[in-house]
Amino acid sequence: MPTSQWRHPGLTPRRTAGLTGYERVLARAGLSPVAGIDEAGRGACAGPLVVAAVILDPGRLSGITEVADSKALSPAAREVAYRQVLGSALAWHAVVIPSTDIDRLGLHVCNLTGMRRALAGLACRPGYALTDGFPVRGLAVPALAMWQGDEVAACVAAASVVAKVTRDRIMTAMEARYPEYGFAAHKGYSTRAHMDALSTHGPCPEHRYSFANVTGVLAHRAAVRDRALSQDRALSQDGALSQDGALSQDGARDRERAAAGQAGG
Repeated sequence: MPTSQWRHPGLTPRRTAGLTGYERVLARAGLSPVAGIDEAGRGACAGPLVVAAVILDPGRLSGITEVADSKALSPAAREVAYRQVLGSALAWHAVVIPSTDIDRLGLHVCNLTGMRRALAGLACRPGYALTDGFPVRGLAVPALAMWQGDEVAACVAAASVVAKVTRDRIMTAMEARYPEYGFAAHKGYSTRAHMDALSTHGPCPEHRYSFANVTGVLAHRAAVRDRALSQDRALSQDGALSQDGALSQDGARDRERAAAGQAGG
């Protein structure tokens, strides 16, 4: 058989294996337990980035019937999946990275750091890690980056659910402190309603000031404020000039009256 077509028997997930195929294959290869890592809030312009790592119990994978990519689930379905994950996990850990850290360090750096911290926070050490999207150095265990991993690996889908539900709860609670922005509805993403509120009220401390749409609002509000100040200064100067002119005219009239009185005397 040509080398390019060779596959190690029993260590290649079948297309019909479903979401748990990668975990089962890695377990057969002696690389269990397998941890999945994913994040939520990467594209939002307000609120934290949340990164989660999950190790599912190989003997309880049948209990995660509702687990899928968190973006494909309704809020109610995500809550069900979240409870299933926590009930079927050997270990899980979520890391919350505030918007101030994102502004200070950069989104990608925070994402990589969050993945390392989430994996390190697990109660048991994994034998392998699956990450969604891009490779992560410094995980301290063998790892594989998977394109759309939350759609093809159960542990990554579970991590996406934990990260998403954790973050959604944070954003919903944030509504009480900043009701004018509607965080409970859009969770900090750049919806039309959010952008309208941002333009009206300006950013709050939970916004990511390094994001272009937030800096754009700041620049626009600064320009409007500068124009208003310039107009106020111009009006003040016009008023001062008008008052000086009126005083000069009054002075001239007084001098004319005084002169006329002297002539009449």
